[in-house]
Amino acid sequence: RSNALSDEDNAKLFGKCNNRHGHGHNYRGHAATLQSSLLFFLQIDPVSGMVLNLTDLKEYMQEAIMEPLDHKNLDKDVPYFAEVVSTTENVAVFIWENLKKLLPMGTLYKVKVYETDQNVVVYKGEETIPE
Repeated sequence: RSNALSDEDNAKLFGKCNNRHGHGHNYRGHAATLQSSLLFFLQIDPVSGMVLNLTDLKEYMQEAIMEPLDHKNLDKDVPYFAEVVSTTENVAVFIWENLKKLLPMGTLYKVKVYETDQNVVVYKGEETIPE
């Protein structure tokens, strides 16, 4: 639901998901896909065999995803969604932006968020077109 729209426009745009008091989802996520890239000098560590220590990744995911989002009413408890409609697309962008701040540059490849088994959003960040 968007506060910028009328009740009628919200009903047309969001259908059964339009509820002035909110509605819930139990999102599932394949939260992040990492990549190794010569461009960013991030290669597989020859000793650990990892691009990023999985213990560190788990801590980053806890900070970037679980703490701000888990068991929360996105529209009321998460300041980001006070002005941004809490669609699955925007949840994916929120997760991307939070993880990107914590992960080494160039390792985050994509974020995948499941609203349902049939509704899935994959976000790979903003792509720019070279001039």
